[in-house]
Amino acid sequence: MELNITFQPTKNFGFPFAVFGSDDRMTAQDLPKNLRVLIVEDDYLAASDAEAVLTEAGIDVVGIASSADEAVRLGKESRPNLAIMDIRLIGNRDGVDAALELFREHGIRSVFATAHHDAHIRARAEPAAPLGWLAKPYTTNALIAIVRSAAAELKKSK
Repeated sequence: MELNITFQPTKNFGFPFAVFGSDDRMTAQDLPKNLRVLIVEDDYLAASDAEAVLTEAGIDVVGIASSADEAVRLGKESRPNLAIMDIRLIGNRDGVDAALELFREHGIRSVFATAHHDAHIRARAEPAAPLGWLAKPYTTNALIAIVRSAAAELKKSK
């Protein structure tokens, strides 16, 4: 299956965002095998929905964290290939802090799935080498597509 993704600079920040058509359909066979993902999201319903979508697509969700500290602990214990990272989390530290520590200490890269993606946040997150940004609210197809793209990038970088 060919994925039709176009990147368009936004007027506000000049950073590319993936724009997905409504007919973009992703299936489990389009995803790499043995992909392990950590979800870092403080909204229980959003985290549960993401877990269900990723699991249905054949992705091993190693856990859900609602704080930066919990994300780092789960990342260290479960060694996921990728973290799906929200910015706003429970506690004093945010998703950028968690992503930076996961990358620095364990080599785990992130896809940021957030409504908070201004230039300042993106600049703070840059040292974590993010694999993508998914603006909330997003569709399930967009989530699967960005995870697929991130997994392909991880495979290339090995």
